[in-house]
Amino acid sequence: MKRFSRFILPSLMTGVSLIPQTLLGSAAAQEPMSSQMTSVSQLADVQPTDWAFQALRSLVERYGCMAGYPDQTFRGQRSLTRYEFAAGLNACLDQLNQRLAGATAELVKTDNRQTLQRLQEEFAAELATLRGRVDTLEARTATLEAQQFSTTTKLTGQVLFSINGGDFAGESIIDPTGRVLADQDLNLTVLYRVALDLNTSFTGTDLLKIRIDTGSNGANDNVAGVLEPNFGSVLDYSVKPPSDGNFGIGRLSYTFQPVRNLSVSIGPDIRTTDYVDRNSYANASFRDFSTLALVNNFILFPVNGPSAGAAIDWKLGDFSLRALYAAADAANPGTGQPIRGTSSFTRVLYPNSVTSPAALGDRGLFGDTYQGTVEVEYAPFRNLAIRLQYSGGEVFDQRFDVFGVNAEVRLTPKVAMFGRYGVGTYRNTAFKDVTLAYWMTGIAFPDLFKQGAIGGIAAGQPIIASEIGNATQTNFEAFYNFPITDAIRITPTLQVITKAGNQDANGTIVTATVRTVFLF
Repeated sequence: MKRFSRFILPSLMTGVSLIPQTLLGSAAAQEPMSSQMTSVSQLADVQPTDWAFQALRSLVERYGCMAGYPDQTFRGQRSLTRYEFAAGLNACLDQLNQRLAGATAELVKTDNRQTLQRLQEEFAAELATLRGRVDTLEARTATLEAQQFSTTTKLTGQVLFSINGGDFAGESIIDPTGRVLADQDLNLTVLYRVALDLNTSFTGTDLLKIRIDTGSNGANDNVAGVLEPNFGSVLDYSVKPPSDGNFGIGRLSYTFQPVRNLSVSIGPDIRTTDYVDRNSYANASFRDFSTLALVNNFILFPVNGPSAGAAIDWKLGDFSLRALYAAADAANPGTGQPIRGTSSFTRVLYPNSVTSPAALGDRGLFGDTYQGTVEVEYAPFRNLAIRLQYSGGEVFDQRFDVFGVNAEVRLTPKVAMFGRYGVGTYRNTAFKDVTLAYWMTGIAFPDLFKQGAIGGIAAGQPIIASEIGNATQTNFEAFYNFPITDAIRITPTLQVITKAGNQDANGTIVTATVRTVFLF
């Protein structure tokens, strides 16, 4: 008995994974039958003393049609449900059918063939169910293999819809130079963004990312966009990408790991904010805050659009070292030509940069505009992270140097705090050399009212400089992101902007948005 058990029980248990749990449950739930049964087809389970159990044991011992665990151990003494037994019987039948069809058919005795026939008759329903599931799985596998996109590439996507509306107090909105930005009521708008990612891995530890995306009309398609391109109040996702309905390449990069814990990314189309200044609660405009100046340290990234370059991410215990280099016009070898800037806020610093002689310079991978950034993160605990940052380079042929800090702490499972601060110098601007400061802070509520949801409120001042305007703009935003399903999320947000454009004369801007995101 023990010899048989160590061979048959493991094989039967292996077959259980193929059996519907509902069937197992129904079999186990049946009431015990009386001892007057005339057929094993009436049994709710199969005992080691039943003839069916003994018959199968005899076949296993005679023909070796099932194998046990590799270490030949005995694991358990118990009765089997009819479906567990049928799984083992099916495995034995497959082996014996091969013998019957081959040259060894004469080795299967007539009485054993009769035993097999009776077992098949007694367990016909269970065998049919089991084989039906196997056939279905094989058909599904064949369909997946025939219809799969690629063996190395995975397609993922994101579709975002938003409705935005709001208005401002007063007669008009002006910029720091007095130019009128808006003097009429603002209308309701609809925004959209579509991003398709082709993620390819050749080794299992590398990633070739190709993003194809499109979107609506950039900064002009939402109420806060009247301040652009200056003060980071625009909805972040509305300017990524600024393609106005045309599909284009949104990312093109390759990431690999030359050694353990070190990732290297290179590409002709990267974004600096993909690699540094990340924050668990204020970093992704499709998930949390929408205000551009609240999802990244505003003044740390004069190069925040399409650029060529490289980045590293090196994990060293509780520390992480990240560094990047990005050139905004790497595809142009020209010299003595107008320099292209990429960040919206640099235009308020260099309003005439496109046509002035100071804006003429070298382009290419190591020409204007470029930036290098270094970030050191210290995360001694799972719920705490502090990041120290530095960015330096040239924008419109003028030097800049900025320092920053980014921190987050999860106080309880339901409450977290976070913030950023930056200060730096931009030289030879329209306001001469200026020192800019930036800050934002907020509080987040993970799993608010629902598992997987998150709410948050934050405030920030994107550009603090006495030379720019006669006041300091302050941005406020509150949002609540809740999942409808794993693939659909809806987020209402409210933005309030005071002293817009660093001008005391500007009235308060209030704007509301409902954002819907589909993930696939």
